[in-house]
Amino acid sequence: MTPVIRIGLAFLLLGMALPSLAVAQGNAEKGKALFAQNCAACHGTAGKGDGAAAAALNPKPRDLTDKAYIGGLKNEYLIDIVKKGGAAVGKSAAMPPWGAAMKDDQIRDVITFVRSLAK
Repeated sequence: MTPVIRIGLAFLLLGMALPSLAVAQGNAEKGKALFAQNCAACHGTAGKGDGAAAAALNPKPRDLTDKAYIGGLKNEYLIDIVKKGGAAVGKSAAMPPWGAAMKDDQIRDVITFVRSLAK
């Protein structure tokens, strides 16, 4: 493979990765506050799925500290589930859509915080 082709492939791969990187660049501290306000009632303050409302839910909220589970999810999927709700992605309708209550940058902040829980 010639150096020109290698450079071209490197730019192509970088260009494909940039959109995913941009999605992940939220503010975890802002996300923590939004999570506490909007998500902790079901997912719990630590994200373990043990919030006060969780006892009444079936299925139970997901444990967001599960590194294997969260690590396997694409940012686009997480954006969809937060923005559109669980039913929109084939999950529980008990997960409400937050797209009307949170702006896209706030959703990115929440996702960044959720990812920090699973480390």
